[in-house]
Amino acid sequence: IDTTTCIGCKACEVACQEWNDLEAVPTRQTGNYQTMPELDAEFWNLIRFNERDFDGGVVWLMRKDQCMHCEDPGCLAACPAPGAIVQYENGIVDVNPEACIGCGFCATGCPFNVPKFHAKTGKMAKCTLCVDRVTSGLEPACIKACPTGCLQFGTKDDMVALGHARVEQLKGNGFANAVLYDPPGVGGTGVVTVLGHGDHPEWYGLPADPHVPVGVRFWKSVLRPLGVVAMIGAVLGAIGHFMYQGPKEPRATDGEPPPPPGA
Repeated sequence: IDTTTCIGCKACEVACQEWNDLEAVPTRQTGNYQTMPELDAEFWNLIRFNERDFDGGVVWLMRKDQCMHCEDPGCLAACPAPGAIVQYENGIVDVNPEACIGCGFCATGCPFNVPKFHAKTGKMAKCTLCVDRVTSGLEPACIKACPTGCLQFGTKDDMVALGHARVEQLKGNGFANAVLYDPPGVGGTGVVTVLGHGDHPEWYGLPADPHVPVGVRFWKSVLRPLGVVAMIGAVLGAIGHFMYQGPKEPRATDGEPPPPPGA
């Protein structure tokens, strides 16, 4: 994604909705041209419009917001349901609705606030990078629709090389702080982004140093296994008690039972 050549036409938004057969989502006016404030379970691709004061004037920064397809995905680290979040060999991170339990834990693990809960299906949803098209040798629908070439698709190495070349070009044109956003805190992202004002990623709605929350890793790697061990221990303890004590028998009584109260 080259934010410096995005014109905010929203062709990528329309292409995403059409190809993925997503329902229309009511828009909300927030004072700018942005379609809606945030991504939605039925709206996976959002052009963000950001106005910032810069160098005595105002700059209008636009960025395509979507799943970043991290190399070390926080959503995958947080998900408790086996097979609900999958990462393919080509790097695409996807939600498997058949295995998803709709718990929302993946959203807590994502530093980009991407996965959204779908109220109708009870599942989580997000950009799939058109994995169905990609596996058939086609580029994602959003990239196919982009009229300016600010969206490109290829291998990670090719996209990084293309991004760095564009950054050098921008620096030569006066954008001294231009960078290629590929944060190491999540192992790098499958979607790399050229930022003209790379010293302020927050101007584009991006975290400066995204990473998987420590609590997510602690829960998944420590607390969850301990919970499983405790559960197994409880079951084994119950079985051992039964085998040692035997089944519970009613107490034997001598003579007639006492009369009921008031008799």
